Amino acid sequence: MLDIIYYPVSWILWFWHRAFGFVLGYDNGWAWTLAVVFLVFTLRAVLYKPFVKQIRTTKQMQEFQPQIKALQAKYKNDRQKMALEMQKLQKDNGFNPLMGCLPVLLQVPVFLGLFHVLRSFNRTGHGFGQLGMSVEENANTANYVFSAADVQSFLGARIFGAPLSAFMTMPESVMQAYTVSGGLPSKIAIGAVAIPLMIIAGVATHFNARASVARQSPEALANPQAAMMNKLALYVFPLGVMVGGPFLPVAILIYWVANNIWTYVQQHYVFGRMEKEEEEKKAAAAERRAQNAPKPGAKPVEMRKKSGAADDSADASEATPPAAQNGAKPVAKSTAKSTGNKKRSGNRGRPNQKKRR
Repeated sequence: MLDIIYYPVSWILWFWHRAFGFVLGYDNGWAWTLAVVFLVFTLRAVLYKPFVKQIRTTKQMQEFQPQIKALQAKYKNDRQKMALEMQKLQKDNGFNPLMGCLPVLLQVPVFLGLFHVLRSFNRTGHGFGQLGMSVEENANTANYVFSAADVQSFLGARIFGAPLSAFMTMPESVMQAYTVSGGLPSKIAIGAVAIPLMIIAGVATHFNARASVARQSPEALANPQAAMMNKLALYVFPLGVMVGGPFLPVAILIYWVANNIWTYVQQHYVFGRMEKEEEEKKAAAAERRAQNAPKPGAKPVEMRKKSGAADDSADASEATPPAAQNGAKPVAKSTAKSTGNKKRSGNRGRPNQKKRR
């Protein structure tokens, strides 16, 4: 039923094993380890664009959180109207909340596919065989795109003495099939590799979640549902890795660590790129405001028009006396007449004075 997932995962793992096996040797444990790591990198590279869309959608939802709360408060008694208004808000602003969950949902079948394929190596090799088939028959059975020789190669692959296909809680009857040089019990060798991988995976999961929570807006942090999801991501999921680690093969733990490494690098790259875009937008907006603003020492155009009209009226008032402005005769002319009268009156008086002399 899920062969549509199992076969692509098998093909990618097979390709990387061939690539690294060509250099290191096809039965080398590091060739298989690097194949698992680059399987993760390949799948996460395919999911890169949905991841970026998820981050942008989450950011948009945080920005529109006040509008969303206002709609919830306004239509709290009318669920249908609230749903319609929410859809309108999402459509007008071009974001879809489902995109925020898409990358996580896509990773689930990928993880299940890888887990199934790696467990299938065990089922064909060490006692987890199909019903009615002996262990020897299962060991010589192909596993999806892997041949029987590939199955044997994976079952014999080790890293630091721990088989990649083994896990800490394997039955004792199966554990006896794994022995290490020097007579060291296999469970100790498996635990020496699995426990550090579990701790690294749990701590990395916690810090990746912390980096994501730190970039959330205060409105989003105040949302009860978001706060609950943040607590799950910060504490429950890392604890789940620690609790479930003993039941997972070493190869799956390697997958988990590689997945967290990719998430850490990708998350910081995408967030850094988005912050740079925001800074560029702010700089462009500031440049536009600076271009539209008046130059230093210059008045706006409308003010200059008003001031020009005021200057013209002032010049006219200086040229025309106030009396003329009110419809009266100019003051200067009346002054000249009175001066002339005084002169004439003065001239009339002077001849009389000469006569008296």
